[in-house]
Amino acid sequence: MTVALVLDIGSSSVRAMLFDEALRAIDGATITQRHRFITEPPGASIIDAAPLRAGVEQCVDHLLKHRRAAEIEVVGLATFAGNLLGIDPDGSPITPVYTYADSRSADDLPALAAQIDIRAAHQRTGCIHHTAYAPARIAWLRRTQPETFAQVEQWVDFGAYLMRAWFGAAVSAYSLAGWNGLLNRADSAWDQLWLNALKIDQAALPKLADYDQALRGLLPHYAERWPLLRDVPFCPAVGDGASANIGSGAVDPSRIALSVGTTAALRVVTNGTPPEVPPGLWSYRIRRDLHLTGGATSEGGSVIAWARSALRLNEADLLDQTLLALEADQHGLTLLPLLAGERSPGWNPDATGALIGLRLSTTPLDILQAAMEAVALRLALVAEQLAPMTDPGALVVASGGALAASTAWAQIIADALDRPVLRLQDSETTARGTAILALKAIGAVDTLLHPPHVEATLTPRPDAALRLREARHRQQILYQRLYGTPSL
Repeated sequence: MTVALVLDIGSSSVRAMLFDEALRAIDGATITQRHRFITEPPGASIIDAAPLRAGVEQCVDHLLKHRRAAEIEVVGLATFAGNLLGIDPDGSPITPVYTYADSRSADDLPALAAQIDIRAAHQRTGCIHHTAYAPARIAWLRRTQPETFAQVEQWVDFGAYLMRAWFGAAVSAYSLAGWNGLLNRADSAWDQLWLNALKIDQAALPKLADYDQALRGLLPHYAERWPLLRDVPFCPAVGDGASANIGSGAVDPSRIALSVGTTAALRVVTNGTPPEVPPGLWSYRIRRDLHLTGGATSEGGSVIAWARSALRLNEADLLDQTLLALEADQHGLTLLPLLAGERSPGWNPDATGALIGLRLSTTPLDILQAAMEAVALRLALVAEQLAPMTDPGALVVASGGALAASTAWAQIIADALDRPVLRLQDSETTARGTAILALKAIGAVDTLLHPPHVEATLTPRPDAALRLREARHRQQILYQRLYGTPSL
């Protein structure tokens, strides 16, 4: 039976897993290594490339000892998206890996905006003019670290860095390339207007490929280290959000994928020509002809964790049952949950959280409920922008540890979106999706559509949906009073 080795390189851990061709995770074939981003000095979000690569390779070492490792016929990779590092001519890292959350390039955004039509660039590349993407980061590094900048031969994503180390060629799949803000969606090539503005040429970026254009033939050191993988095809890495959609069964406009972990995202897949990108959202790739459009929020489970900690609410199960019994918006509070800044839909780098409507009668439970509803209301703004490219009766398929831990929050989100939410049983949607993509690449499965098991279906409650619609209006008024109307 065909086995796929999946490497899921996330923002907090590396997971290596084996999947069979029935898309089942193989017992005892999961290895995890934890890591964390460095967030000092303020605004930084980086990780050293060499130790992270070593962690990935150690996971492979361990997994190849599994009794079914000899059956591996393909390797699939997914990485946290929106990352960038510089490598020298030997492929060694010159810089750390800069993540999407590194905001130190904010001062370079205005100068770049004066050189290029950023609205047109949004449609060409699918990406917002923001610190999360490569253009501002490259400009910042040239300005602030000119000596380091001059040593860089290529700017690559972490997946391309791994391909360079293992095969001698830096190859970036359209998926991750589309996540960095430099890929032209019309011709699937590096965007020449951005390259001109940044004063770099195409040789300074990786070779582009689709995820199924696998690399074979490990370099001698790795062929000796991993003899079982010597001639096994390695698929170029895809973005973790792309894999999560596939693993959730959201592969067309009939389903919208919702991921809620520390942060949150809503994404829909369309086929064919690149869709027009709604203001405030992005459009990346899964493969050359398969587009992933959506919005990611900085607010998610982190807001609820903050509320529980600050309010000293620890009895999770009891709280969940209590929250389910409460009337929506019964507290009268209006909360902006922008504790970690704002991405979709307004992308305001200076936005912070706010809470109004407090009274002497306000309880900690009121504030927790308001926080849960506030995140759900922000997701509803993204869902509203996605509506034109989704089917009228599209279902929301939801995954992520934050929702798995709270039925009440899943119900609140169903009410706020006014759509049924299917909470998935499988918590490994990213790894599962990567396995589907890899097995499809070698013809071991014939379609990307493999819906996972649904644990529960949350149906919107009409009265709650109406009350939350009114609450969303209040939240938008508060946002506009503090920050004005988004300019995107």
